[in-house]
Amino acid sequence: MIEIRQEESKDRDAVHHLNVIAFDNGPEAVLVDKLRASCKEYLSLVAVEDGSVIGHILFTPATVDECSAVGMGLAPMSVLPSQQRKGIGSRLVRYGLEFLRNAGCPFVIVLGHPEYYPRFGFELASKYQLRSQWEGVPDDAFMIVVFDSGVLPKTGGIARYRDEFDDAM
Repeated sequence: MIEIRQEESKDRDAVHHLNVIAFDNGPEAVLVDKLRASCKEYLSLVAVEDGSVIGHILFTPATVDECSAVGMGLAPMSVLPSQQRKGIGSRLVRYGLEFLRNAGCPFVIVLGHPEYYPRFGFELASKYQLRSQWEGVPDDAFMIVVFDSGVLPKTGGIARYRDEFDDAM
């Protein structure tokens, strides 16, 4: 049986290893470590089966220019390659979004697959006149789920992940 829960300190090595495997030695594993070290407010969830971490998702603070409210940015999300396409990633996303909604988070941004994230309520960020901080991001890949539309500036703006993401892009 798969359990979704908040990451504990004992999970950190397993999460690092999972991100190395899932992202084929990409920058994500180091990015997660940097974010944990530099960020006080984050949500890190794991999917655990038989005592082993098989999935991970991280949400860290995200901002929109001209907006005083702080939302969250979803990234990265990883699932052990042998466990992919079994709904584990979906469970992590749903759990995380529900947790954040209940905690009063006003919005969550994601840069991801346009076929995947809309099933969780993500919409094109451009609908709210929001753009990614990074040049060249396709409109259909930059999305947002809004829990409190009243906090977003009517004129839109640039949505920003934490600076640590710049090195991974």
